[in-house]
Parts: sequence; structure tokens; C-alpha cells
Amino acid sequence: MPASSTRELIIEKADSLFYEGGYEATSFAQIAAAVGISRGNFYHHFKTKDDILEAVVARRMEQTRAMLHGWQTDGDGPRERVLSFIRMLIANRAKIMAFGCPVGTLSSELAKLDHVAQGRAAEIFGLFRDWLVSQFRALGAGDCAEALALRLLARSQGVAVMATAFRDETFLRNEVAGIEHWLATLPNLSPSS
Repeated sequence: MPASSTRELIIEKADSLFYEGGYEATSFAQIAAAVGISRGNFYHHFKTKDDILEAVVARRMEQTRAMLHGWQTDGDGPRERVLSFIRMLIANRAKIMAFGCPVGTLSSELAKLDHVAQGRAAEIFGLFRDWLVSQFRALGAGDCAEALALRLLARSQGVAVMATAFRDETFLRNEVAGIEHWLATLPNLSPSS
């Protein structure tokens, strides 16, 4: 396997293991075993666990940017694009109920560890916030756009945490429907031309 492919596979497997088991609980040996390489070969690509974490965060940032770009180009307008964000909870419900939100769980774990990378991981939330602000501005929210974006981020994170705690798909679907209703009833939001 070429070195770049091995490196990418390490990042992919580490991302999954960090999400499903937590950053702190995941060992070099577990990642190496998931990739199917020796620890020596592993150290050829990454010297420290923090190096892997940085690569995982960069991968998640890249994937988030690509997803937001896809919603931007494929959406029928700002309201539909915001709905894409909300409905992400439904699309990823099985993983969310099992492991939580990948961004929220990593940010929370790194904050508890007082890890230097916590701010970098939180930048993923910043991508979502900034994108949602632009959608709410396009809907005519003006100065309220950032507050609405943060409220929506907070609600979605709350739903993800409770869905993980209860492992209740009906709860998750009802909460998403409630968020959709909230969006539909926001006053003075109509797409600007």
C-alpha cells in the first residue's frame, strides 16, 4: 500500500475510533490493528497521538466544508439549506444515538482533558455557525442571524445528546420536527433576492 494511502487509512480509522470510543481511550495499538499495520509502520506516519488528532480534525474540517458546499450548491434556497442542516440529525440518527454528535463529543472530551487541540476541534462548530449565519442573513434575519445560528446549533447539539442518552429515535424525530416548526414560524424571515 502506498505511503499516502496508508496515512489516509490511519486517519480514517483513527477518526472512527476516536468517535466511537473516545480520543483518550483509543491507543496506537488499536489504530494500528484497525489499519492492519505494525506499530513500527504506524510510527513512520505519525509520531504522537496528538499528530493523529490534528490530522483527524483537519479531515473533519475538510468533510464539513465539503458538506456545507454541497448544501449550498444543491439547496433550493436558504430555508431548504437550513433544513438540510436540521435533517442531518435524522440522516445520521443511528450513529448519533450510539455515539453522539462527532463534533460535539470530540469537543467535549478535549475540553475535559484541557487539551490544546480543543479550540481547533471547536473550529468545526465555527464552520457550521458561519454557514448558518449566512443562510439566516439570506432569509432576511439581519442582525439576528448570528443569534439564530447559535440557537439552532445549540438545539441540534441538545437533541444529539438526549438522543444518545435515551437512544430513542421517536424523540429525535419529534425534536427535529419541532426545530423545523420553529424555523417555519420565525417572524420576518423571507428569502432576500
